[in-house]
Amino acid sequence: MSEMQDYKSSLSDVSSRKFETFSYLPEMTNEQIKAQVQYIVSKGWNPAIEHTEPANAFSSYWYMWKLPMFGETDVDRILAEAEAAHKAHPNNHVRLVGFDNFAQSQGASMVIFRGTPT
Repeated sequence: MSEMQDYKSSLSDVSSRKFETFSYLPEMTNEQIKAQVQYIVSKGWNPAIEHTEPANAFSSYWYMWKLPMFGETDVDRILAEAEAAHKAHPNNHVRLVGFDNFAQSQGASMVIFRGTPT
């Protein structure tokens, strides 16, 4: 069995914080992010874009970027909205969420742009 790795993260070091499973992996490429959006669309989930300041990333409240994109299936349009949110708030974390209508919960959630700690 391999040794467990300690991830050096702490509340005092904003840039070291982890958010979800994808945070422990290497940063996703644009193609990998696009594949995740395609997966959300293929499941019939409603995509949404959220953002927050790095210092507030552990809060359960993130700001909504516009309304969720109910019924949107155009992957490029979803990615364009994520880019627009990032450009409008370059210092904030931006995450992509896939809402599952039937389970009435998030089916997917991942930070796709990391903001700069202040």
